[in-house]
Amino acid sequence: MADTSGKRLLDSDKTGEPAPDVKRGKTDNENGREDGNESVQENVLSGFKTSSVLSDSAREKNIFIHGKVADQDAVVILEKTPIREDSLAQLFSGSTLKLEMKNDIYSTYRLQAPPHLNEIKTTVVCPATEKHIKKYQRKESFLVEETEEDYKNITLPHILKQSFSVQWVYNILEKKAEAERIVYEDPDPDVGFVLLPDFKWDQKQVDDLYLIAILHQRDIKSLRDLTSEHVPLLQNIFQKGKEAILQRYNLPASKLRVYLHYQPSYYHLHVHFTKLGYDAPGCGVERAHLIADVIQNLQSNPQYYKTRTLYFPMRADDGLLSKFKEAGRL
Repeated sequence: MADTSGKRLLDSDKTGEPAPDVKRGKTDNENGREDGNESVQENVLSGFKTSSVLSDSAREKNIFIHGKVADQDAVVILEKTPIREDSLAQLFSGSTLKLEMKNDIYSTYRLQAPPHLNEIKTTVVCPATEKHIKKYQRKESFLVEETEEDYKNITLPHILKQSFSVQWVYNILEKKAEAERIVYEDPDPDVGFVLLPDFKWDQKQVDDLYLIAILHQRDIKSLRDLTSEHVPLLQNIFQKGKEAILQRYNLPASKLRVYLHYQPSYYHLHVHFTKLGYDAPGCGVERAHLIADVIQNLQSNPQYYKTRTLYFPMRADDGLLSKFKEAGRL
């Protein structure tokens, strides 16, 4: 399943997500998640029938497709994977070139890479609901201004009524799914968390590193719930998350962007760790809040996020946006 892009897909699945973060993949087993592995699987897409292209991006090199698999609605997300430095020798020696144009010192070619270097990362959401389909459709966005009163009277009631289940999050915390993917865990029930790769990251290079820290606490939905009491929790995630990434991926804290989304993609507080320089979905100023700033704001004002007016993007088809319009707030 976001805060699918991942979208990896770890970062999402709620009603009316602000942006199509590609999130967690398919819900195939009783736990609502399917553990990933490198083994060759049956081609579940051999009978896929395309209904429509929901959205695509030449810049991100991805496409979101709505169709059917065995008469069930499905969303298929295709993403070209980054070129890895350690594969360059094979890429140059094992590819075929077709000249398209030559002019003085400049020439362009069509390069056909060996199959194992020409993979397309594929995420399948099946069965997909109407909410999933709408989530990935290209829609116009609006910047919403949310006051303390707006949150209490508009946003919170909508969250409680409309948000997707976060059972898949609990499955991770309880080791019922994806246990082998956990990079680090602090089991403390008050300040602990699990750290694991977001599905938007294929883990083949650190240039687009993307991990998610998921709290063990289950009563914190979003930034709005945080007070000064949660500073030790945030500091623990910030510090231990950076240490775990340094140890595992040899990436120092100075190369990391660590932040929270508001609105998030799913309402169980989580923290994003991405490599600085990687233009991760949702890392813009209108949605991302650096955890260092969040900690300092709460230290200065214990009720900072309870009372502050916050801004965030919403897509035109988002149910929450409709509630703001109905209330005359947009």
